[in-house]
Order: sequence, then structure tokens, then C-alpha cells
Amino acid sequence: MNTKRKVVITGASGYIASLLLPAFRERYDLTLLDVRTEDREGNTVEGVQIADLTERNRDSYRHHFRGADAVVHLGFTQADDKSDAVQDFYAELSNVEMAFNVYQTSQEEGVRRVVVASSNHAADYYERLILDKRWDVVTPEMRPFSDNFYGWAKETYEHLGFVFAVGRMQYHGLQGEETESRPLENVQVRIGGPREDDLERIEPGDLRRMRRGLAVYISQRDIQQLFIKSIETECIDDEEGVPFQVFYGISGNSQAFWSIVNARKVIGYKPQDNSEYRFSDQIHRHVRAAGVDGTPSAS
Repeated sequence: MNTKRKVVITGASGYIASLLLPAFRERYDLTLLDVRTEDREGNTVEGVQIADLTERNRDSYRHHFRGADAVVHLGFTQADDKSDAVQDFYAELSNVEMAFNVYQTSQEEGVRRVVVASSNHAADYYERLILDKRWDVVTPEMRPFSDNFYGWAKETYEHLGFVFAVGRMQYHGLQGEETESRPLENVQVRIGGPREDDLERIEPGDLRRMRRGLAVYISQRDIQQLFIKSIETECIDDEEGVPFQVFYGISGNSQAFWSIVNARKVIGYKPQDNSEYRFSDQIHRHVRAAGVDGTPSAS
């Protein structure tokens, strides 16, 4: 009889967790953590335990990590008023500190791997260049640049994750003794657009935003596959032997401008969906509204 992997999910009451949990509940022995037990619609999320991972006293929640095989870090906090740049910065700084707490606690408790919800916004500076037809594609190997605090924080999660994946840091055990450092395996998923109604919310005929929506789409079954393979693939070492990877979280979209080549190679990601097929009706409506002659085929 196979024993299920023990997986901790932070931010378990959030939207991304709602996409993953149907598959995860069948596959894993789950520990669900969040600062609330209800989703944004007020529905109770079964099994969620309260834990504030921004708390610097890691002893208050480390027991949740003990014995886990993997942690999926989806936890996130945001400013009450994101239009206030200073408030926004400190909220994102809190997210960076939360990522540190998750990494540090995972390492101390012997967790093998952390899979993190990063974002396409970690490198969103390039996106405007692409939509202006001055750039073609962004790969995970490129230096990430963002022009906003949200993207800056996501890139910082990634770099911090690399520090833990290298595994050179010494740390002190629970009794104060110095312990041997070890790598904490780390996958960062730069999630794209995981919603089915993005094209419906675009002004009719806005082909620039339509192209963006088509490029970044990821279906529920593809995001489930990507996270499951990020958890379960035995070896995620890079070419230098560091167990660290950054994957773009998109489906197999014809309009894509983010590369998923490394996800295909490293973990065998095989997206099943393509936004150009999935949203063919919306594409035609936008093209007609824009007054463009010769509506393109969805194939």
C-alpha cells in the first residue's frame, strides 16, 4: 500500500488553492494553513487551520511543517490601499518575510521541497516591450525585472529560494546547536492567468489586451498538473546541481510569449489546453469589434 505524500499548503483559502485542492485532496495527506477559514465568497474551506506565517516566532507554527514531504506556498498579504505606494511596499516586504519564514521553517523541520506561487510579474517589465513588438519571448533564465512592488517581491521570493536551494547556510537547531546546512529543493511557478473570464472582461476590440490574455492563460487541469509534477518529480537539479527551477505557469498557448521549454524538459509538463482553441468565440468577437478584415482562424 502506497503512503500518500504529506503536503502543507499555505494560503489554503485563496483562489489558487481552490484550483489545486480538488486534485490535491485525492492525492496527498494535506495540512491546510491560512489566516482565515473562509474563501473570498464566505464559504468555509474544509480542513483549514489558522496560522499567521508572517509571525517571526516560528515555534508558533513549526509543528505544521514537521514530517512534511513538501510545502506549497501560496500565502499572500496585500495592502488595504494598493494606491498608496508606501503601504504597498511594506505589504510586499511582509510577503518576502513570510517566504523566508516558510523556507527557514521547512529547512529546520527537514522538508525536502518547497513549491512557491511566484508570478509572471517577477519579469513583467519585458511584457510591455513584447506587446509593443520590440521583444519576442521571456525565458526563466533571463534576469527578472519588474516596475512595481508586487513583481519585485515575487522576484525576491525566487532569489531567496535559490539561496536556500544552494544550501550553504549554517543555522541553529532547536536546542541552539549549530547544524549542518543542506539544500532546500525549490520550485518557483510564475503563474499566468488562471481565470476563465479574462477575455470577457476586456473592452470589445482591444486586441492588445486580448493577445495578452491569450498568452498568459492556464487552465485548471494544467495548473494542477504543473504543481503536481513540481512536487513529485524526483530530480529538479539545474546544470550546476542546484535543486532550483523557475517555471512559467501557462497552458500550451499558441500566442504565448513566456517559454515553458524548461518545464517540459525538467518535470515533463505536457499542457493539455490552448487558449486559442478554448476562447475561439471570444477571439472572433474581439476581432470583429476592432474592425479587422479577415478574421483569423482559431487553428
